Amino acid sequence: MVSWSGDSVYGWRVRIGLLVVASDVTCASELNKFAPEGVSFIISRMKFLGKVIPKTVEKLADEVENATELLLPAKVKVVAFCCTSGSFIKGSDWDKKIIEIIESKGIGISATTTSTAVIKALNQLKIKNVAVATPYIKEVNEHLKRFLITEGFNVVSMKGLEIIDDADVNNLPPYAAYSLAKEVNVPEADGIFISCTSIRTFEVIDLLEKDLGKPIISSNQATMWDSLRKANISLPIKGLGRLLTL
Repeated sequence: MVSWSGDSVYGWRVRIGLLVVASDVTCASELNKFAPEGVSFIISRMKFLGKVIPKTVEKLADEVENATELLLPAKVKVVAFCCTSGSFIKGSDWDKKIIEIIESKGIGISATTTSTAVIKALNQLKIKNVAVATPYIKEVNEHLKRFLITEGFNVVSMKGLEIIDDADVNNLPPYAAYSLAKEVNVPEADGIFISCTSIRTFEVIDLLEKDLGKPIISSNQATMWDSLRKANISLPIKGLGRLLTL
């Protein structure tokens, strides 16, 4: 006879669903690696053409309904749309429309998006003047800049790596995010935002905060923070910067 206890069941504390683009291997890997005890992050993939350009990331919203439905049998309590560009590409309030679609699919489900979480995180850490590091092409960066300005922030510095294929972003080593963040840092920046759920940042957030003396927000870190708060999991997580200690 097989015996079991509560802590032997994955997600016995809470299960959080992640809607990720088909090519993304970074988001769930980072979140599950640092997940608090009893918390499981469960993925549902959205079809994606792989090219990070406005017309492709806009289409991700068409995948939200079906991808959310696939998570419901896992009894998730929170669902996060884990694509930064996909949730800011059509401007302010686009992230809120995505949240409405998700929450309409299941009673009691609370939802967020990466862009929603980033805005909350920047406000939580009182970052008004933000330096922005991304892997995106110029056209996508322009959409991101407009989104942040509309949400009340000053973008004091911004640089993208001009990578168009999401699979290539997943293959970047952690030091790529570290180097880019240091490059966009300017004296007037209150903090630095590293955008994109496909870029690895968890290994370097603490190092950057120590080296630059400023708070660091990354897409996956903010998504994790907001998702855990929605699930009423408030324990601090060491190693992921100031945000995850709040």
